[in-house]
Formats: sequence, C-alpha cells, structure tokens
Amino acid sequence: MGKIGDGLDQAAQHVLTRKPPQSTKARIRFLLSKNRGSTRKVAERLGVSQRSVERYLKGDRKTPPRPVNAKIDAEVRRLWQPQVRRRVEQRAAATGGVIVETRARFGFSSAAGSTDDPRMRRITQPLPPTHAQELFDAHHAGASERELERIVAAGLQQAYFQEGGTRADDLEAVELTDVDYCEFDIRG
Repeated sequence: MGKIGDGLDQAAQHVLTRKPPQSTKARIRFLLSKNRGSTRKVAERLGVSQRSVERYLKGDRKTPPRPVNAKIDAEVRRLWQPQVRRRVEQRAAATGGVIVETRARFGFSSAAGSTDDPRMRRITQPLPPTHAQELFDAHHAGASERELERIVAAGLQQAYFQEGGTRADDLEAVELTDVDYCEFDIRG
C-alpha cells in the first residue's frame, strides 16, 4: 500500500479496544478464521507455502523470517476489529474529526496570472466530513494510492486552499504528488 493508505491504517490502530494476537500461532489462527479456514488462502496472502502456514499453526515453527513476520503483522492489524474501526471512522467523518498532516508537492489549476507551480508544503488540516467519508469508503474498497491522493487533495482544496469557500474562488483543482508522509488523527 502507499503512504496515504498506510497512514489510514496506522490511525485506525489507535481506536482499537483490544490488542491483536501476539504469538505467531495465534495470529495465524486468526488469519485462518478470516479466510474460512483455508491455509492456501492465508499462504497466498503472506507469500509463503501452504506447508509453512501449517507449521506456524502447529507451533513447529515459532519465529518466521522478518519479512514474513511483517506481512503477518500487517495482515492481522488490517483485519482486527473492523466494526470498531468503521464505527469510529463514521463518527469522526460525520463530526469533522479527521485531521490530515502531510508533506507533499501541491500544484493547482486556476485562472491565468496565478502562481500554480507545484511546490512542497507541509499542511495540517481537518478534512471536510464529505471528503473524510469518501476517503474511508475508498480505502475500504481497495482504491489505488492515486485515488486516495485525489480525495485528500480535493478535501485540502476545500478546507485549506479555499478556506471553506471564503477565498480562491477561481481555484479549479489541487493536485497532490510526491507524498513525503501522510498521517491521520481520527477523533471519534
């Protein structure tokens, strides 16, 4: 995933009510429960053999290699407590409680005579509720990083560049590229 998708996943970790499983065996058991007990599907998701998944499940192999362990951890965190996440995300989107902090290259289209050259900016700004909900929905639907960038750019266009419609009326489109980092604070 990209920096925006990772930022959304990281923000979701702070709203969980219980810790995810810690041991390799427990994490594999959890992944199996989410994949209808199919060791083949879990193996495909993790990029390992089906036999390796069976060994982790039996406890024969307790410490996976670092890259595999990172994949297991990421997959468990992605699937852990989806209803809690959705509830908090919906509440935060409805109340304007989604704050984005990013450092990226912003460029825009506007009327002639304006300075529209893209440049690096560091922006911390609450997203408008409609854009926040659109961002969460797109992320859960598996949207590409480019699509997530477009949604964040549209939200920042309205909230930051146009200040909710009080300035820069002729601003047509903001483009977000070269994302250095993107963090979200979800307050629901």
